[in-house]
Amino acid sequence: MQPLLSVRDLKVHFPVHGGLFLKKTGTVRAVDGVSLDIAPGETLGLVGESGCGKSTLGKAIVRLLDPTAGTIAFDGRDITRSGRRAMQPVRRDLQMVFQDPVESLNARHSVREIIEEPLVIHRLGNAAARRKRVDELLERVGLSKASADKYPFEFSGGQRQRIGIARALALDPKLVICDEPVSALDVSVQSQVINLLLELQRDLGLSYLFIAHDLAVVKHLSDRVAVMYLGKLVEVAPSETLYRDPRHAYTKALLSAVPTPDPLARKSRVPLEGDVPSPLNPPAGSAFGHRIKHPRYEETVGLDLSLVEIEPGHHVAADPCCLSEEDWEKAGRLLAGAEA
Repeated sequence: MQPLLSVRDLKVHFPVHGGLFLKKTGTVRAVDGVSLDIAPGETLGLVGESGCGKSTLGKAIVRLLDPTAGTIAFDGRDITRSGRRAMQPVRRDLQMVFQDPVESLNARHSVREIIEEPLVIHRLGNAAARRKRVDELLERVGLSKASADKYPFEFSGGQRQRIGIARALALDPKLVICDEPVSALDVSVQSQVINLLLELQRDLGLSYLFIAHDLAVVKHLSDRVAVMYLGKLVEVAPSETLYRDPRHAYTKALLSAVPTPDPLARKSRVPLEGDVPSPLNPPAGSAFGHRIKHPRYEETVGLDLSLVEIEPGHHVAADPCCLSEEDWEKAGRLLAGAEA
């Protein structure tokens, strides 16, 4: 089956300027060579610490940011360099739900105007048809028709996020990028929004790229999970496999921090030592190995640390600092076989 979204070696770098004449003094490597696929109807969870490049990756996929290098193919069409006019028909099938509904909803517009705006831009239906569509979308996300004439400040955080979801659904998209859509909400409201997203996916056949830092939320929602660290993917696997048998040291550390509902359960915590390296000056070798001061870090300088399929469907970075000895030997054999 052809993937709905195919990203290959995507890079998003930002120049840094300083000094009297604002000369370029460096480059922030926010996303630095990411490859991933999303199948029709699939949810891919994307996790990692704050600042690892998750949101930048999501915004580059929907072309709110211009990629520095690499390719983005959506529904069989290369959109990497598509301009604003060429992207307009694509945006009907590719939408985004933002993290903070307070910032993403125009406070001066009514809910009806907010949800109707995509329909107006794409010239879909007359005024009566658009009004009916807005009412249907509000009911679909669990809000009353009367909500249409109110303004965003009149709603709670969870209700505002439902409005944002309704706006994203207005054009019947195929893929929705969810950029930490529940992180700003109360825990009780988070579960309601997650269940809504699952219901919408079941009824509408949606695909999701679900960006989050809460691994418990991602486990509940995702078919596969990709773990990102300092602009790169370090592990990608089916959700059940990744939570049961993580292979990368960073993934193990993240999972060990997930709280358990059983107060009597004993859990081995893997502390995350050191500081996250700066994307302005990333290490020459293993980024996580550099952080934990691993004794094998020096041998990773110049080494190919790309993902290898260590088990069927389970990809992990070939990094001696972050794998068990057995996994590292297997990854080395796989890399050698690929080069032969």
